[in-house]
Amino acid sequence: MRVSSRSITAWFIISCILFSPSRSRFTGDDSGGIGCERSKSIPYNRRKPMKQKQLKLAGAVLAAAAVVCSLPAQGQQWPAKAVRIIVPFGAGGGTDIQGRLLGQKFQQSMGQNFLVDNRAGASGLIGAELVAKSPGDGYTILFTTASLAVNITLYGKRVKFDPMTDLIPVSWISSVPLVLVAHPSVPVKNVKELIALAKKSGKMIAAHNGAGTTSHLSVEMLRLFGGVEVTPVPYKGGGPAIVSLISGETDFSFATALAAQPFIKSGKVRPLAVTTAKRSSTFPDLPTMNSIYPEFESDNWYAMFFPKGTPSDVVAKLNAEIIKALKQPDVDSFIRKEGGEPVGSTPEALAENFKKEVAKYAKVIKAANIVAN
Repeated sequence: MRVSSRSITAWFIISCILFSPSRSRFTGDDSGGIGCERSKSIPYNRRKPMKQKQLKLAGAVLAAAAVVCSLPAQGQQWPAKAVRIIVPFGAGGGTDIQGRLLGQKFQQSMGQNFLVDNRAGASGLIGAELVAKSPGDGYTILFTTASLAVNITLYGKRVKFDPMTDLIPVSWISSVPLVLVAHPSVPVKNVKELIALAKKSGKMIAAHNGAGTTSHLSVEMLRLFGGVEVTPVPYKGGGPAIVSLISGETDFSFATALAAQPFIKSGKVRPLAVTTAKRSSTFPDLPTMNSIYPEFESDNWYAMFFPKGTPSDVVAKLNAEIIKALKQPDVDSFIRKEGGEPVGSTPEALAENFKKEVAKYAKVIKAANIVAN
């Protein structure tokens, strides 16, 4: 068990008061013990108040020491060694790059290494499970995406941990919209026209980034809320999906902001809306999907979690460091170049939003009968 310097100091003070020689001379001890000679020379009615004063002083010191010892020291001492940031996706991707940038800022601020450890697999579940089963000592952090909220339902019993109880939310870091884009040959200029055309033709094809991705679930939301039948076609990532749209193989797609940006500028795809709750600063002229369908909200968010059992003051300290990092120009610029918006929420706000995300995606996954491979 680690004993803090506060505890040692407090008990040293108590010991000095309770066991010092001066204390024994004023105890009124007539048994011939230490200090007996002096105590006998003091009248009894004068010795008793002195004893009461000593007891009151000792009691006051004990109370003060109890307060000192109870104050949280873990957060002030953390981090005392290198910290791992588990990124549950491969090196070189957007999550990895953002995680490394934040780790660099934490290192500069707190003087300890924050090392990114890529643990890819199972749509982010392998890395998330590793963190969920790690000690809650503050030295393992999960930096993940909206896939965590999706995977709980998508993988069902194959998820060997409970993100709701095995992970502690730290902060919702950033939000990146998906952009509903159509091929220029599709005769629509807005979402309502797309829905009307889809209902009329019944043959529209939607490209998405792979089963269970937010791109896929956005297509399913359009089917669910818009009451249309379209054919979803999976591709191995956002790059191949947008290429299929540009080539005319598919009619529309919910593309990541980063993938869509250059093709929107070149006129190779036509943007119709964004999927975030609020308008995007990257695409300020585009309406939101929830302005048409109030329940429609789907974005690629990024967040940090600790394993359960992590001291609350450590959680608070990392949260404060995240807020500070997001205000730095290079971090803000990186997130916006990715098409996103810095957020920097409280742990409580992330916990509340995470529950909503899980419930929202569970509804869509079950309605569309999506099953992970």
